[in-house]
Amino acid sequence: MSESLYVRRAAVLGAGVMGAQIAAHLVNAGVETLLFELPADGEDFNANAKQAIERLHKIQPRPLGLPTLGEQIVPANYDTDLDKLQTCDLIVEAIAERMDWKRDLYAKVAPYVRADAVLASNTSGLSINRLAEVLPEALRPNFCGVHFFNPPRYMPLVELIPGRETRSEILNQLEAFLVTTLGKGVVRAKDTPNFIANRVGVFSLLVSMYHAERLGIPFDVVDQLTGPAIGRPKSATFRTADVVGLDTFGHVVNGSAPLLDDDPWQSYLKLPVWMERLIEKGDLGPKTGAGVYRKDKSGIQVLEPASGEYRLADGKAAPEVLALLREKDPAVRLAAWRTSEHPQAQFLWAIHRDIFHYAAYLLESIADNARDLDFALRWGFGWQAGPFETWQAAGWEQVANWIKEDIAAGQTMATAKLPAWVDNVGAVHTSAGSYAPHDAAYRPRSELRVYRRQLFPEQVLGEANPEQGETLFESAAVRLWTIDGEVGILSFRSKMHVVGADVLEGVLQAFDVAEQRCRALVVWHPEPPFSAGANLRQVADALERGDFEGLDGMVASFQAATTRMRDARIPTVAAACGLALGGGCEFLLHSDRVVAAFETRIGLVEAGVGLLPAAGACKEFALRASEQGASDSPISFLKRAFWPIVSARVASNALEAKQLGFLRSSDIVLMNEHELLYVALEQAKALAAAAYRAPMKRPIPVVGREGYDVLMAELNGQLAAGRISDHDFKIGAYVAQVLSGGDRQAGDCVDEGVLLDMERTFFVDLLREEKTQQRILHMLKTNKPLRN
Repeated sequence: MSESLYVRRAAVLGAGVMGAQIAAHLVNAGVETLLFELPADGEDFNANAKQAIERLHKIQPRPLGLPTLGEQIVPANYDTDLDKLQTCDLIVEAIAERMDWKRDLYAKVAPYVRADAVLASNTSGLSINRLAEVLPEALRPNFCGVHFFNPPRYMPLVELIPGRETRSEILNQLEAFLVTTLGKGVVRAKDTPNFIANRVGVFSLLVSMYHAERLGIPFDVVDQLTGPAIGRPKSATFRTADVVGLDTFGHVVNGSAPLLDDDPWQSYLKLPVWMERLIEKGDLGPKTGAGVYRKDKSGIQVLEPASGEYRLADGKAAPEVLALLREKDPAVRLAAWRTSEHPQAQFLWAIHRDIFHYAAYLLESIADNARDLDFALRWGFGWQAGPFETWQAAGWEQVANWIKEDIAAGQTMATAKLPAWVDNVGAVHTSAGSYAPHDAAYRPRSELRVYRRQLFPEQVLGEANPEQGETLFESAAVRLWTIDGEVGILSFRSKMHVVGADVLEGVLQAFDVAEQRCRALVVWHPEPPFSAGANLRQVADALERGDFEGLDGMVASFQAATTRMRDARIPTVAAACGLALGGGCEFLLHSDRVVAAFETRIGLVEAGVGLLPAAGACKEFALRASEQGASDSPISFLKRAFWPIVSARVASNALEAKQLGFLRSSDIVLMNEHELLYVALEQAKALAAAAYRAPMKRPIPVVGREGYDVLMAELNGQLAAGRISDHDFKIGAYVAQVLSGGDRQAGDCVDEGVLLDMERTFFVDLLREEKTQQRILHMLKTNKPLRN
């Protein structure tokens, strides 16, 4: 049996917001998908499903990688299309969280589900075993829970929940599919109410609300304290409830509370009175215009729960508490909160203490080990560190003693004792694995083959670091290393992996070493981004000195580095994640192959700082235009490439980057960024095994004056419409000259060095312009482009 589920066709049952977005992510990954909804009245029974697909284009952030992918979702209905389920390898049910509705639907679709197909529920907390009871015995071994988090394209977490009869092989296959094909972080949960992430994550929100009310801390101050300052998302506590929707948040809380009679915190698992009032009024958050927060002409307003009135959200945390938040040592920070008399510091200690207490008490019943619980909170709720990681970083034994003291003093929310296992370990995460209370053992990482593709996986605190490889060459700016002795890995050490003179020098030296010692080279960094572009600070410093000769030399060095990549005797594969902007994009353009994570943002952004790409990008587009076949003309190709360069457009994902020409159709897009290095190494070895030789140098046939006139006509139109400034026009005219090859006849051939010289000359000319210098300084100061 295959260790990965191959899904030729999938179906999603339920075209609500969640179901439609799951369908969208499946087609993002290239999986043909049916989207089922109730039949509509009238002649078109699929109208409801079609409307749900159309609504995908209005949702932000965008569920679809490309707008056209919506056409790949096939609308269907439960009356006339159930027989189509027989063609599906995976069926995901995603209707409303009603046990009776789900069971009724299962009874209806079961006759059409193949015995070898996987049927899964996207329930956020209903019992998988109770749902399975209505299924025929033949389908139960292939049934499980597969809980995506919203929005499913962007949230990493999927909880995989087996029923009593679920086959382990099916779980393993489905996990591999979720990890590689959909790019998810999978955590296996036990069949308990709300599973892992919602059980602890929703509780953490209720804890903050409870202690805020107890200590009289305003909601906007709570959100300042419980956001990035403690490693949580910007939405913090009350904004998170608003964004989720107070009605949805209430449904989760009220739906699970009755099932948790044995939970010592059960009396706290309820909505605050003020929130119930908001829900009754229909003030549910941004979707209704008001919730905990609302916006009017005066700005953002926040609810005062005592009066039910809104005031300007201008609350600030106390300076002494903010100073404690800046303390980097977790042990010092928690100790200071615990001993402080300031209500805001007491609040911070209380929410951490009660979440630690709750997570420890529940761990054995809801999860296999501490790593799974921590990852569930990181991937599902956006925490930078899970509760056990934070506890361990602050000192496991010391914090445990503090919690026990507070329990004895009646200061904790519940009087339940910490479980005995807490005293039996010095840490929950170690080099041997993460603690599993059920077996009183440290559980190592999963041995599923899919995880062998993650050479440097995301880690929890205290876990053993992967082997860092053998260094072949290093400088302060770059490191060339290998983990297999065959393929070199080139990594930049600069902040955001920007490319300055030191990086360029290191790249050239690294290629010299790699050609002598390696069969191939991969450009990859252990942490994203791939590269934020040229080191703009070095450019600004040279401008301040008036060192235009040095700037010309810097551009020449950049061109030498990208040319070296293109002309190397060994194949070069770039593995891109996060951002690949400006010069970073130019490295991609000159590699033999790119392996890019789906969410990588790629673009030539030089126009945003008053410049044009000058490390060979314009030359490369002219070359690629000349290589177009009968299906496309060089001028048509350049027209599509021209405007993204002039407007500094950044592709929002790797599929869009292919559309814009920043990636080739042959470049590889991966959904899981942790598999980048593995696939890039395999691609590099495959190229080397095929007797790789660098592309032969040849003169480039250019489009000449004819192509230049076409590009300038488009530029003139944009200027006349007021969409670009005079300076934008000047930049665009330079770009058009390089792309077209200058004042030549169409079809004339030029050496690529001519185009590189044009790039460098125009780049330095633009650096002399006051408006370009203003753009550079504005970008360095604000991190935003200036359109002057």
